[in-house]
Amino acid sequence: MIDALLDAVRRRAQAADALWHRHERTGIAFESGRLKTAGVSEETGVNLRVVQGGRVGVAGTTAFAGPDDLITRALAAAELGEAVDLAFPSHTPLPHVPTAFERVATITLDELTRRGRALVERLERDGCQVSVGLERSVAEVALGNTAGARGAYRSTAITVGADVTRVAGDDVLMVYDYYDAADLASETDLDAIARSINTRLDLALQVVEPPEGSLPVIFTPSGLSAILLPLEQALSGKAVLQGISPLAGKIGERVFDPALSLIDDPLVPGRTESRPIDDEGVPSQRLPLVEGGVVRHFIYDLETAARAQTRSTGHGHRGTFGKPRVGYTNLIIGEFGKRDTRKDFLTVAENGIGGGLIAGIKDGLLIDDLIGVGQGNVIGGAFSHPVALAYRVRDGAIVGRVKDAAVAGNVYELLKRIGGVGNDGRWLGSRWSPSVLLEGVSVVRARSSRSDSARQAAPSASL
Repeated sequence: MIDALLDAVRRRAQAADALWHRHERTGIAFESGRLKTAGVSEETGVNLRVVQGGRVGVAGTTAFAGPDDLITRALAAAELGEAVDLAFPSHTPLPHVPTAFERVATITLDELTRRGRALVERLERDGCQVSVGLERSVAEVALGNTAGARGAYRSTAITVGADVTRVAGDDVLMVYDYYDAADLASETDLDAIARSINTRLDLALQVVEPPEGSLPVIFTPSGLSAILLPLEQALSGKAVLQGISPLAGKIGERVFDPALSLIDDPLVPGRTESRPIDDEGVPSQRLPLVEGGVVRHFIYDLETAARAQTRSTGHGHRGTFGKPRVGYTNLIIGEFGKRDTRKDFLTVAENGIGGGLIAGIKDGLLIDDLIGVGQGNVIGGAFSHPVALAYRVRDGAIVGRVKDAAVAGNVYELLKRIGGVGNDGRWLGSRWSPSVLLEGVSVVRARSSRSDSARQAAPSASL
């Protein structure tokens, strides 16, 4: 279908590329220990981008009945489109990466249900509500362009998520965890989810007063989002072009602590975001973004690369509708080249909550979840968030859960002095990371206004 579409568009446009995809999903959900929903969905779509008169137009459809209408709409969009000197890649051999596993593609609804019930049983306890969801998906992708690039691959994904909610008076406690990979979750993985949730739930039953001041704070892999999100935005070539990235112009400079490295790697076997080729025909490659605290690369798709007068790094993503966008695949945080990034699920039971970083802390916090991550001017690095799930650490031990507290700081300043990196590295979705200890995080008790108190405590950045 891609070849026929491109053959037709060659007669009407200067250049073009196209992507076809099909996704089939099967999902079930348990609520309060009972099966609530089960269903199957399927989506197929085609996205076409044309270049005509130096301008770019995009059209998409989920009901492809032939090339003519789609080409006409894309050409009409190009008449009003932006002028971009896109350089479509030519044919290049693609790397091999395992993205599809037959035992995921062929798993039955009955087997998904059995696994869901088994996880519910592992998590049931008096006074708590258990919710479990499982989703299996199979996808096919085919793409090409008029410069000769072609690519196609099949992928699978399985997601198993669970949460336990406990309500005691006005205290609402929810602890969750999940498994996400291209290959099937084993019984060991289900045990790991249950142990992770139960361990953290037990530690959270005792509520203690939060500390205050400039303190050491451990961010677990699930609690790191507020710290990593500004970096993800700042390392995008789009942010550099917009003039809003604090890291612009700092390639080759040591901006962060030498313990910090970030890699985007679409070639990790068995991950849901892995792929041999991006959605614009650029072969996938492992890309160091920060290495030993030194900024190395920004990510680009074809359009941002053209505007920046550089080359795409293979980070183009596209759906059925709209133009491609720049985005990450598998983001790996840790010591460059020294972490086992292929292990799917390291558990609390194996390495201990906090990854061995708690022992040296006299008084501080361990953050497992924050409220409001992603709101406000994230790329600037300043954050101030109430805690959703956090524990107080005293004399090298967790003494209980804290409520009505907030943490604040500036990511770019805090990452200049990393106090330690844990041994609990694990995948959470498309991100692999260990726990990280940061010194000098502002911790305040939330009184009349948690967000205002935290915001006053957040320092400004200076790179």
